[in-house]
Amino acid sequence: MPVRRALARLHWALSPWTLVREQPAHHGPRLLIGAPHTSNRDFVLMLAISWDAGLAVRWLGKRELFGGPFGRVMHWLGGIPVDRDDPSGLADRVVELARTDPRAAIVVTPDGTRSSSQWRSGFYRIAYEADVPVTLGFVDSVTGTTGLGPTISLTGDVPADMDRIRAFYAGKRGIIPERTTEPRLADEAGLAERLAAEGRR
Repeated sequence: MPVRRALARLHWALSPWTLVREQPAHHGPRLLIGAPHTSNRDFVLMLAISWDAGLAVRWLGKRELFGGPFGRVMHWLGGIPVDRDDPSGLADRVVELARTDPRAAIVVTPDGTRSSSQWRSGFYRIAYEADVPVTLGFVDSVTGTTGLGPTISLTGDVPADMDRIRAFYAGKRGIIPERTTEPRLADEAGLAERLAAEGRR
């Protein structure tokens, strides 16, 4: 960990981006949103942010990244391979990790790098079911800043929680600004009803 933190400090000393450190620091497992996620360059920023903060970061990546000579490197960097053709069981794996590792910071990018009209709701389901808070990580090309924003607890009132998330990301633009997506789920009221019906927590 000291080596990773030293590398992160060197990165921020040379980077054109200004790092915003978490205030106050959260201790314990969490889901960490990375948004707006518009470029693969966000990956480097995510590692530098998490290593600077001393987080035991884990991140979800497509299965193809973990093959070949760089597969072990991806695992060492905290990657969790995802089979996009068969994602069954992924949520349960992530929930179990969040529940059993007291230092876990599991990075999710709900908007993806391609422009879309909506965020994917998986991050909300995972955080709510695991009963872990969500840290709002960000990159903002408007101000040239990136880092960790507030950590919030989800209530199950999906529209209200998403309003808080929208308020934080309002005005922020990704590295490729035109790909920035508003934090909005397909059916926020419907998701709240399904979570209530499932009675999971």
